[in-house]
Amino acid sequence: MPKKYPYTLPRHDVVYDVIIPVEELKIDDKAQRTLNTARAVGIANNMVPEAIGTIVVSQRANGDRFIVDGMHRWHAAKLTGIPTLVAEVHHDLDQQAEAVLFLIKNRESSKPRPLDEYKIGLTAGLPLFVDTESALVARKLAMGSSGTNTVGAVAGVLRITDQYGPGILERTLKVAEDAWGRTKDTWDGMLLGGIGMFLGRHGDHIDDGVLAEKLGRKEPAFRWRGKITSLASDGGTQHSGTGSRVSTAYQLILAEWNKGKKEKNRIAA
Repeated sequence: MPKKYPYTLPRHDVVYDVIIPVEELKIDDKAQRTLNTARAVGIANNMVPEAIGTIVVSQRANGDRFIVDGMHRWHAAKLTGIPTLVAEVHHDLDQQAEAVLFLIKNRESSKPRPLDEYKIGLTAGLPLFVDTESALVARKLAMGSSGTNTVGAVAGVLRITDQYGPGILERTLKVAEDAWGRTKDTWDGMLLGGIGMFLGRHGDHIDDGVLAEKLGRKEPAFRWRGKITSLASDGGTQHSGTGSRVSTAYQLILAEWNKGKKEKNRIAA
């Protein structure tokens, strides 16, 4: 089954083993992760010049050379006075394509922080990130550190969009807000994931207002979180991954929806 949100690049020329002066290289922070200075200093302190490897560079149509992958090695090279780096140079990509290339190069190893990946995904114009952002904006929310109007559960929110679509994400955010108000706990990844799974599977038969009322009447968001964590870890005796916690949240939400309903009107798990 093809991926719903693939990463694609335009065809372009790539030249390998190009030696580039360090001072000629630039950074575009909209298509790149945030520089971790401590990490770069750590690399510099243990630098073995022969083992730096090859960085990935985009040479734009005007000749400017922007680092796509290898920013920390580049910064370490500056700190240690290494004059040149060997690069794999991609020609004539724009900023959007550079962001896509960054995500492709870092998909399997040295993954960026979720928030950096989200920011770069938006720069790349990738539908998964653009669709997610549209749903957040529709609810007057932003991605960031968890707070009243910001959602920190980047991976969880993206997973809802990827599995069920941005419409379900927007409904999920509204149900959570209507149930518990705008609090840091409201935007918890377990809670959003459980609601998203419930709506994604059964949304055609659900009145969102009724669902929000049931969830909010049961317990505040922080108590839901505690119960989910405890049950998913079997009272703390078992390790629990994200998938297990989201599944537990889904089961609790399903049980709450079915409470008080006749057998024929209940939703099967």
